[in-house]
Amino acid sequence: MRSVLIALCGALAACTGSSYRDTGTPIVAQSDFQPERYLGLWYEIARYPVFFEKGCTATTAEYGRIDAETISVLNTCRKDTPDGPAETAAGKASIVGPGKLKVKFDRVPFVRGDYWVLWVDESYQTAVVGVPSGSAGWILARTPTIDAARRAKAEAVLEANGYDPSRLYDVPQAAK
Repeated sequence: MRSVLIALCGALAACTGSSYRDTGTPIVAQSDFQPERYLGLWYEIARYPVFFEKGCTATTAEYGRIDAETISVLNTCRKDTPDGPAETAAGKASIVGPGKLKVKFDRVPFVRGDYWVLWVDESYQTAVVGVPSGSAGWILARTPTIDAARRAKAEAVLEANGYDPSRLYDVPQAAK
């Protein structure tokens, strides 16, 4: 399996692979995004299939504050099963606008990619993230699973931003 590091850098570089959104539809980041509330651990609930996350399960992202304009990123993927071997990718995200981040990973510092928070619920428990190119997108949550209502809201946000929710892949998470 390709390393998670290469995978995430490829995603954030908006690789030339498949697009999961109609790029004619404007993509809109959450204008009242609060970075401090976004910090912490997020579970990947669903994603658009991309080659660089092939075999990844129990995927998580953890964000921490470095300074006023920079967030640390630590992504973890478990190979093939939620109990499989873990691979990690560390990086930094620069806040470039409301809900808009530019992410780069330590081992590939010359690659920076867009990471737009399209929606976070009021309690910062569920989030939708996309990239303008449409080559990737994620539904994230503070817990390994979410209920049907939160999932429907997240999919509605993706659809409003031009994404096709029917192409989402559900990410297996370890049972808690």
